[in-house]
Amino acid sequence: MIIFDIITIFPDIFDSYFSKGMVARARKKSVIGIKVRDLRQFTSDNHRSVDDKPFSGGAGMILKVEPIYLAVEAAKKEAAKKEKVLTLLFSASGKKFTQEMARKWTKYDRIVMVCGRYEGVDARVGKYIADEEISIGDYVLTGGEIPAMVVVDSISRLLPGVINEESLADESFNKIGQKKLLEYPQYTRPEIFTAHNGKKWRVPKILLSGNHKLIEEWKKKKSQTIK
Repeated sequence: MIIFDIITIFPDIFDSYFSKGMVARARKKSVIGIKVRDLRQFTSDNHRSVDDKPFSGGAGMILKVEPIYLAVEAAKKEAAKKEKVLTLLFSASGKKFTQEMARKWTKYDRIVMVCGRYEGVDARVGKYIADEEISIGDYVLTGGEIPAMVVVDSISRLLPGVINEESLADESFNKIGQKKLLEYPQYTRPEIFTAHNGKKWRVPKILLSGNHKLIEEWKKKKSQTIK
């Protein structure tokens, strides 16, 4: 069982996504556990301040190191002595998250995730608290909550009993070690779909032939490289 321990200033943001579909089934089967911590609970002032102005000046506010440190420490204290714990910080400057990382991280017992907000996070969090700084793409988001959902989803589906193993085996990104990953077109019923303009969109005949050898050859021929 993997525990996903998420630190955020918007704990309710996860309720809808984690209560549906594959993640919900994984939780029900006790394959994963999810704990969401409100960062404001780890502040000491009356206003529950989690951010402050940057020393260097400039626009925006920076999440403070102290509440994040206390929240991460609280998560680690709940971990059993033998648990392998990984602490992640989501940031635009972090390493690009990959399927290889997701597979590697299935070996951890607890993954603590710090969701940044505002202009950024005090750099001491990345330097002294987080094991890894992670980005899910070459773009900027308003916070780390969506990346946290991505990490939970991508890791959970790799765990035994969560989804059909045959589906995993046939996936492009499941081919470990390949520098170039391939994806082929897929179709389902109806065999012929008629659009509003009267044009008919047909499933390739080869896929209806029942000839598995020819179908595999077609898949290889039609595969496209995923960069």
